[in-house]
Amino acid sequence: MIALLQRVTQASVTIEGQIIGSIGRGVLALIGVERGDSEAEADRLAEKIMAFRIFPDDAGKMNRSLRDIAGELLAVPQFTLVADTNSGTRPSFSSGASPADGERIFNYFANKTRAATGRFGADMQVSLVNDGPVTFWLQVSPPGKS
Repeated sequence: MIALLQRVTQASVTIEGQIIGSIGRGVLALIGVERGDSEAEADRLAEKIMAFRIFPDDAGKMNRSLRDIAGELLAVPQFTLVADTNSGTRPSFSSGASPADGERIFNYFANKTRAATGRFGADMQVSLVNDGPVTFWLQVSPPGKS
């Protein structure tokens, strides 16, 4: 599984003109599910995101996690994160999970983290105020896959 994390002061996701998820201070996580990912990878990624120290302490150092600051999480499914862009000018999505597996694993992740969410497979508009800007790429893989 892949997550692109953005530390935000606010973020929201809109579908057909309706805001379906929004947060204040916290993390916007774009989530990609790869072929072979399972609930085990979702568990590891969820724990890493919740404990990842990207918020400043009193000295201004990134020493606080989303849990430490009681921040919010907005998780948005983003299948394009799994794209192979190594050759040509058109991305390949062959390493992505099937739509059914991707939706199941994304929903499991969202429920585990109690995140506000986007909707799997929907055309969404995501708005955010990136704080810093601070952006990180996290990836967890099934055992035996590097």
